[in-house]
Amino acid sequence: MTTETTRTSLLPLLAGGAALAAAYALTHRPRPYDLAGRTVLITGGSRGLGLVLAREFARAGARIAICGRDPATLDRARDDLERRGARPLALVCDVSVREEASELVREVALRLGPIDVLVNNAGIISVGPVETMDVEDFEQAMATNFWGPLYTILAVLPDMRRRGEGRIANIASIGAKVSVPHLVPYSASKFALLGLSDGLRAELAKDGISVVTICPGLMRTGSPRHATFKGRHRAEYAWFSISDALPLLSMDADRAARQIVRTIRRGEAERVLSPPAKLMALARALAPETTAGVLAMVNGLLPRSDGEAGRQRRKGEASTSAVSPSPLTVLGERAARRNNQVGDVKGRDAGAA
Repeated sequence: MTTETTRTSLLPLLAGGAALAAAYALTHRPRPYDLAGRTVLITGGSRGLGLVLAREFARAGARIAICGRDPATLDRARDDLERRGARPLALVCDVSVREEASELVREVALRLGPIDVLVNNAGIISVGPVETMDVEDFEQAMATNFWGPLYTILAVLPDMRRRGEGRIANIASIGAKVSVPHLVPYSASKFALLGLSDGLRAELAKDGISVVTICPGLMRTGSPRHATFKGRHRAEYAWFSISDALPLLSMDADRAARQIVRTIRRGEAERVLSPPAKLMALARALAPETTAGVLAMVNGLLPRSDGEAGRQRRKGEASTSAVSPSPLTVLGERAARRNNQVGDVKGRDAGAA
């Protein structure tokens, strides 16, 4: 039998399989969740996207629990949510430590009731050429971006299984679909999270639990100041923070949060946010060789390594220059003030959503 004959004979089988899969998806689609009165736990909820999501869930009538590593930032987030009429539970926790993640879930369930929705949002990001990255950079990225979500998932699963329902949302990234130069540890950890999320959705559906994967592109959350930079850290911070603030490349965090909450309510499998992110994901899926070539060209335009000195870590807030902050980063700076990324935000855009 020729290869062409084999392919032809397989076509009806493949078409039938696709039809059965589509029918199964339609008949087993999760029911929309009414969030009113539900308990929602958001990791990394003290600033940035996590805080914006907490505001959105609170508007939907959910009971909110947030966690973060810094007590002062967490206190400001609690104040922000309380001024908006919410009554959040705010707990200090490092989800990359398994015992702390388990205790977080136990404490939230004890004080607010069983967790209905878990949003794994906590994450870290390191920016710089791969030759400046150490094994520790990869380990830290995996600890927070992969192991943290896994620990919280394992902690909520027993109770969700007993009740036969629940939503788990993993905030991955377009970096989980396209590994962008100078973000390799971050992308590697997000690829791992995407694989975990996809596999769990298939296996937990029988238990009434919907696992949702969110892949945002660039968002204006004000987060670059908390990222870690290596290599020529001022130049790295400049391109990263400018890209994160330009309206044609980045997405407004409030709009992203509304889409994320809507996706979680519907129990959809996956949502890629923003047209640029969707275009990148499609290009990588349809033309991986071409996409790799384009990314190699992009890498050539990014800052070069700075020798041994480039291995030193610098926070974004310590990597400013004449280029950033600048008029090019105005939207990002505004988002940072709104979303608890800088100092005391009391009185600044407190009523905005």
